[in-house]
Amino acid sequence: MKKILNKFSIFAATIGAVVSANAANITVKGSDTLVILAQKWAEVYMQKHPETKIQVTGGGSGIGFAALQNKTTDLANASRKIKVKEIESCVKAFGKRPTEYKVALDGLSVYVNEANPVQELSLEQLAGIFTGQIKNWKQVGGNDAPITIYSRENSSGTYEFFKENVLKGKDFAANAQTLQGTAQVIQNVAKEKNGIGYGGGAYGAGVKHLKVKKDEGSPAIEPSEETVVNGTYPIWRYLFIYVNPAVDKGETASYLSWIRSDEGQKVVKDVGYYPLPANLRR
Repeated sequence: MKKILNKFSIFAATIGAVVSANAANITVKGSDTLVILAQKWAEVYMQKHPETKIQVTGGGSGIGFAALQNKTTDLANASRKIKVKEIESCVKAFGKRPTEYKVALDGLSVYVNEANPVQELSLEQLAGIFTGQIKNWKQVGGNDAPITIYSRENSSGTYEFFKENVLKGKDFAANAQTLQGTAQVIQNVAKEKNGIGYGGGAYGAGVKHLKVKKDEGSPAIEPSEETVVNGTYPIWRYLFIYVNPAVDKGETASYLSWIRSDEGQKVVKDVGYYPLPANLRR
């Protein structure tokens, strides 16, 4: 009887050691654009791997990179590529350049109120509106009404991407109202009939997504999986996760691999973003 109990104890201890070895706590911080998707990834993954605990918070891509440098997060979500200075800070902090993973595609959307008659704008018109050169909707085919601009905080990767790719580096209008998170932009545009804002394609209930023209001679393109994947929609981007290479092992590596698998990419589509092409799912 003692031998049986001893064997059982050894077996139980072995099982416990295996569970302990597989258990993990993974922290994820950064992009507000990615928060909804990251939370859904975590929820689905933890259902199948109950021994793994994944904590997701937002705050903006810049917040994620700062946390990565400070070693207060395992994964940094970003809606823009990492900057040279941020790479240098990571190298100083942990001796290596962080590993970059593309995890989804996004058609960055421009939102207006559902009552707004404007259906499309060119990149030049968008730049004029958000820098304050175009102040009235009648200048772009809309009603005779002043334009109310909603933007994101400067720690946001979406803010930086929009500024670089649409405003061509120019500053936002001084009267642009800065909001924390795309959800707040949506809420304000939905209430303000003369409002305009921008954000990730997975957001947008209650507002209208404008078609966008590369220039006046180009067709107006609606953001969709097809137009984002083939690059015809003018404001598309990758969404990223960055990780310290020393942390990219064990359950964290398994989680990152799952995110880029068919199952993880199905979640991308369910949430409203666009899956990576098969050749990018490394």
